[in-house]
Amino acid sequence: MMNQKVFLRGLAISALLALTACAKSDRDHDGREDGASTVAAKAASTLTTYKSATCGCCTLWVEHATDNGFKIDAQDVSDLNAIKDKYEIAAELQSCHTSVSADGYVFEGHIPAKLIRQFLQNPPAGARGLAVPAMPLGSPGMEVGDRFTPYKVLQLNRDGSTSVYASIDHFEQQH
Repeated sequence: MMNQKVFLRGLAISALLALTACAKSDRDHDGREDGASTVAAKAASTLTTYKSATCGCCTLWVEHATDNGFKIDAQDVSDLNAIKDKYEIAAELQSCHTSVSADGYVFEGHIPAKLIRQFLQNPPAGARGLAVPAMPLGSPGMEVGDRFTPYKVLQLNRDGSTSVYASIDHFEQQH
């Protein structure tokens, strides 16, 4: 667990350095920020996350997303089923929290932040979000020592279908 924390801190520092470099590239020749790209970047990195106030793994996932450059507006709700209904998350795709981007993309469950960022940077045609059904052991927010269960990140499509967006076969693939 200690090696994972050190590893995760190193990743967070790397992500911060990368974000700093990206922010510098958003400046024009006079050193001013390009307003359109800055606004777009901030919107793409903001998620509203609906969760239970008492769920520890949701809090850990919010920390994971925040440590990886997302601004999270965590909303504790008493009726998560209403949220899942609103965003049309089928029962077999549900997990313990639902996140929504400023553009309306939906992210259900313990999805690695790097995959959410990848998705938001280049949303697949016809996609409306991603889901990690249930709560796979070892996924972000579900870490228990060095235990890990491989899992699939599913793409939620606007026509109601799903497809595999990514297969996570090893802990390291998440970061």
